[in-house]
Amino acid sequence: MDLTIRYSKEKIECGTDEAGRGCLAGPVTAAAVILKDNFENKILNDSKQLSEKKRFLLKPVIESNALSYGVAHIFQEEIDDINILNASIKAMHNSIKQLQPQPKFIIVDGNKFKPYNKTPFKTIIKGDSKFLSIAAASVLAKTYRDLYMDTIHEEYPMYNWKQNKGYPTKEHREAIKKYGITKYHRKSFRLIPEQYKLDL
Repeated sequence: MDLTIRYSKEKIECGTDEAGRGCLAGPVTAAAVILKDNFENKILNDSKQLSEKKRFLLKPVIESNALSYGVAHIFQEEIDDINILNASIKAMHNSIKQLQPQPKFIIVDGNKFKPYNKTPFKTIIKGDSKFLSIAAASVLAKTYRDLYMDTIHEEYPMYNWKQNKGYPTKEHREAIKKYGITKYHRKSFRLIPEQYKLDL
C-alpha cells in the first residue's frame, strides 16, 4: 500500500511519532518531520516493518529531503516523574518545537496527544503505515534512540542494550535479576516479573 503524503489541506503539515515507550531502560524518543511536496520513497514504511539496515539507510535520505525535522529524548528520570504517556507526548512536543517553519497541522501516530500551542492536530492509529511524514518520524525516532542505546551499552554491556535496545526481553530481565538496575532503568516500570524479589 502506498503511503499518503498528507492528511490536511495545509501545506506545512508535520508527522510525529515516538520510539521506546515499552522499554525498561533509556529514553522515550520522538521525531517530527515536515516532508517536501514531491517527496517519494518506495522503501519508507512504519519503522517496525523495516529491518535495522533499511532504517539506517533511510535516516540520511529523510534528513536531506525533509523540509524540516526535529528529534527529542525524554530520559528515564522524567519518565518516572511524569509517566510514560506524558513523557511520550512531551518528547513529540519538543521535537515539533525544533521545526522551521512551524507546522500549521500535526498528524500523530496513535490515539493520544495534547494540544501543541493552538495548532490543529489529528491522531491516527497505525498512522506510521498510512502517512509518509509519520513513517519518516517513526524511522528517525527509532534510529536516534537505537544510537543512544548503543552508546550506553558500552557502559553496561551485561544488559546487551546493543541488541535489545532496553526492551523487556528475557535476557534483559535475567540481567536485571543478576546485576540489579542501573541509572538508566525506569524505576516506575515493572522491571522483572512479580515472582522475583528485587530491592529497588
